[in-house]
Amino acid sequence: MGQRATKTIKTITEFHRSRGVQPPDHPLISVIDYHDVKRPSDIGEVNWMLNFYMISLKIGINGQLKYGQQDYDFDEGTMFFISPNQVFRIETDENPQQQKSGWMLLIHPDFLWNTSLAKTIKKYDFFDYSVNEALFLSKKEEQVINGIIENIEREYHANIDKFSQNIIVSHIETLLNYSERFYERQFITRKITSHEVLDRLEELLDGYIGNNDLMLKGLPTVQQIADKLHMSSNYLSRLLTTLTGQSTQQFIHDKLIEKAKEKLSATNLSISEIAYELGFEHPQSFTRLFKNKTHLSPLEFRNSFN
Repeated sequence: MGQRATKTIKTITEFHRSRGVQPPDHPLISVIDYHDVKRPSDIGEVNWMLNFYMISLKIGINGQLKYGQQDYDFDEGTMFFISPNQVFRIETDENPQQQKSGWMLLIHPDFLWNTSLAKTIKKYDFFDYSVNEALFLSKKEEQVINGIIENIEREYHANIDKFSQNIIVSHIETLLNYSERFYERQFITRKITSHEVLDRLEELLDGYIGNNDLMLKGLPTVQQIADKLHMSSNYLSRLLTTLTGQSTQQFIHDKLIEKAKEKLSATNLSISEIAYELGFEHPQSFTRLFKNKTHLSPLEFRNSFN
């Protein structure tokens, strides 16, 4: 993100002030209506970092969010998920005549203290710094999400009592679980984007295998592959499982077996030489994987061509 200064907003109250909206009713959780938000004069000139979670739905706002490794265009029904202490930049091209709507849900980590969500919130892949794309909602999905936000807002605007925190946390968990479901749907319905990732993965693995990288560097890990694709390993595996029924590790192994079959049938290399060329430190590991995938040993596979 270059040499831009980073502006940190530590509290939800401070965020309200920076966006020109009324102070929050609760210092640790808040829903802001985008219609009320005033754009800071330096919004596109600095990087931003929040000390709390922000989940947002933006409608009627032109611009881009630069976050982690990705640029996201604002679009109809676009949701973003940002974790504490992650750097992002906003570039907007707002038209004063344009009707903007949507909301921002701000959750301070202290609000989650001593609840189950404090630990489990990190399991949601879409909070990862390297998630591949924003969540695009259908109108029906928007209605579901907006209904949950209304429940959260209604609860913290009411008289706070000993039940309030657990009720609000329960609503947040419901929001996150629906978001996870809608991301899963997106892997399928936004096939162009999903298959672009698949194509890039294929090219990456073909490059590893075709350039003798495996022999020099060994087998790539799932994390190394995910890093090359600028996304989290969990996100990549979920996408692949949805598209192909395989985890990233299984997908890598299948590509290796394809190459192994080619070498076994078209070269005179020994089993050990093939194993080393494919990045296996021990030929026995290669033989075990090959037999597990094909139900034949490498030698039995080679002999079937004679």
